[in-house]
Amino acid sequence: MAVIEAAAPEKPKKEPTDDEKRRMKIVAGSLMKAVIRPGGGDSTPSDGDQVIYHFTVRTLDGVIVQSSRSEYGGKGIPIRSVLGKSKMIVGLLEGIPTMQKGEIAMLKMKPQVHYGEDDCPLSAPTDFPKDDELHFEIEMIDFFKAKVISDDLGVVKKVITEGQGWESPREPYEVKAWISAKTTDGKVLVPCTREEPFFFNFGKSEIPKGLEMGIGTMARQEKAIIYVSSQYLTSSPFLPVVDGVEEVHFEVELVHFIQVRDMLGDGRLIKRRVRDGEGEFPMDCPLHDSLLQVHYKGMILNEEKAVFFDTTVDNNGQPLEFCSGEGLVPEGFEMCVRLMLPGEIALVTCPPDYAYDKFARPANVPEGAHIQWEIELLGFEMPRDWTGLDFISIMDEAEKIRNTGNRLFKEGKFELAKAKYDKVLREFNHVNPQDDEEGKTFSNTRNLLHLNVAACYIKMGECRKAIETCNKVIEANPGHVKALYRRGMAFMAAGDFEEAKSDFNKMIQLDKSTEPDATAALLKVKQQEQEVEKKQRKQFKGLFDKKPGEISEVGTEENGDKAADVNEKNGDQEEDLDGDTSDTSREVAGNAAQTSAPQTSFWARLLTVLGRIGWTTMLFNFTFVFVLAYLLNQWIN
Repeated sequence: MAVIEAAAPEKPKKEPTDDEKRRMKIVAGSLMKAVIRPGGGDSTPSDGDQVIYHFTVRTLDGVIVQSSRSEYGGKGIPIRSVLGKSKMIVGLLEGIPTMQKGEIAMLKMKPQVHYGEDDCPLSAPTDFPKDDELHFEIEMIDFFKAKVISDDLGVVKKVITEGQGWESPREPYEVKAWISAKTTDGKVLVPCTREEPFFFNFGKSEIPKGLEMGIGTMARQEKAIIYVSSQYLTSSPFLPVVDGVEEVHFEVELVHFIQVRDMLGDGRLIKRRVRDGEGEFPMDCPLHDSLLQVHYKGMILNEEKAVFFDTTVDNNGQPLEFCSGEGLVPEGFEMCVRLMLPGEIALVTCPPDYAYDKFARPANVPEGAHIQWEIELLGFEMPRDWTGLDFISIMDEAEKIRNTGNRLFKEGKFELAKAKYDKVLREFNHVNPQDDEEGKTFSNTRNLLHLNVAACYIKMGECRKAIETCNKVIEANPGHVKALYRRGMAFMAAGDFEEAKSDFNKMIQLDKSTEPDATAALLKVKQQEQEVEKKQRKQFKGLFDKKPGEISEVGTEENGDKAADVNEKNGDQEEDLDGDTSDTSREVAGNAAQTSAPQTSFWARLLTVLGRIGWTTMLFNFTFVFVLAYLLNQWIN
């Protein structure tokens, strides 16, 4: 019996474009072509090509109806269209792709293939005989693959010579290019003198908008012709507005551009590449934490540009070597070095807050000084790749990075510390323990990292994120007392005292050995509750103590006994890493006497409850309106 093979599934047919659907409707005899002069070569234009042609439309009796040629009443400017992009009558959509460069042909069209077509995308010119059969004489001047830069085809580029690399200039790069300009009829507007390239700052309106859009797609050493329509010919120092010109052809050779980066987006921290490095940007830059070697010269941006440090002089000629991601150099310095290629020299202009105002300031650098660094990246070593490492080696690498994070945390560099912990957690996504012992070690380390991230969030004032991070540990292990403690501290920092007490009480239930730490934390919660209550009581001081008809003012004055803000108090509490809670226990025990506050009044307790559910403002507004209504009633009566 013959085996019947299953038929291969048919590939879904590509939906035809609108132009293809229009061409399918052409019937035999409605479009005829006669070659008047043959063209050269074997190629013909296709979709995506820009076609440049002259046309003349005649009736069958030879009366000229419309033309692009000046001798027949036209402007003398050839038509420029992009096949598949430009709107064209269907007869030209079908006929032009059959023509060669230099060819002249006569296309005889019935009304349904020119402006008489149903739903024709173009409107017929005034007094055009769209219901007549007509002759369209077409001369194909040129065609080529085009780079469409603007959707309305007002800026189109023809590549003459391919450039080098992939990078193109953009704001605020500095650019050098040979540029000449002429109109479509060949009139020279800007000659290319070849004395020196034209220099301009990208994005500063120093050249016409359309020309800048075109150059923004070019690579180094690329040569191109950029066709720019009048709506993109903005006035500029390079080419003032020329009246009566509908289109300008710019011949451009991109000689060189200097990468200039606005690192902060506000013009304060600028990196300017002075010498190109080796490799491709940004793939070969030290984007990740690495060991870097640089030479640099630091200058104060004043009239003298005083040099305050030069590694080639002050460091015995030895380069500076540092690990990125550890806060060992000013933030602006590191941000720029991460975007350099080996061998590159860059000039960095840096504001005080990214230079030495938030970093150990050299003795000869005044506070608030703007700095300029000239930096040469000699090389860098990427961090060790974990691929192929055994489990013990992976855990050793993780421990090194975690210890670095712990050091940064103790130095108060919480964002950098968090980045270290996050890096290990990302790498852990690709680690697969092979047995129970490895699984336990892996799980414990990952939990510690999550809790350290939560500690960073608390220090950074992002308590909700700290709670979410602790939840990752608690969801997998509900009895993890260290995670409960860390989450309780986050709840307390956020002012969610009931949730904090719940976590601390649960610690005691799960592990009696944690009772001293949990009790100390509960005392801290009670202390902060009392501080909040005291502040609210002071805010509404005397609100309920007045006689009927009297208006009380909410207490706002500050005195020597003012209440402390919860978030400020939380910012002062110790938050150690890896679940160590002993410091909190000692801190609260030392202040235990302060937690025994006297019994508060009914109204104060009521205000505390209302404050927690967001009703204090509403209560005050209600009371104020009630009193105001009472006074108005007294005055009317």
